[in-house]
Amino acid sequence: MGRILCFDYGAKRVGVAVTDEQRIISTPLLTCENKKVFEFTESYLNENNVDLFLVGMPLDLRGEPTDSTAITKSFIAKLSSQFSKIEIDTYDERYTSKIAKDSLIFLGKNKKYRRKKSNIDKVSASLILQSYLIRNS
Repeated sequence: MGRILCFDYGAKRVGVAVTDEQRIISTPLLTCENKKVFEFTESYLNENNVDLFLVGMPLDLRGEPTDSTAITKSFIAKLSSQFSKIEIDTYDERYTSKIAKDSLIFLGKNKKYRRKKSNIDKVSASLILQSYLIRNS
């Protein structure tokens, strides 16, 4: 069984998380500029076995699409086109940024670390992925 690679896609940055090979644990991997995400993904796939891409889907509090939903769907279409052999699924990403911030406080990360949005993005991707793993276990 291959890993799951999760993307928390944003207008400027993409948080990325990955599972272990048994798909038990989610780990924050990195945050990259959104224009470099395909280059990173190709490089990662050359070194790792990935069976599934998971993309956090931005929804409002009622579960309705937001302005960011269209941007994310465009990213999914490009991902599907460039990596057509890998299955893609989506998962509700509501509240993940807030939970990520709270998690960093709980872990004792200093204010400078917590203010860096790239740290929030990769933790958010990991939370999306861990929630997906729990739902599908």
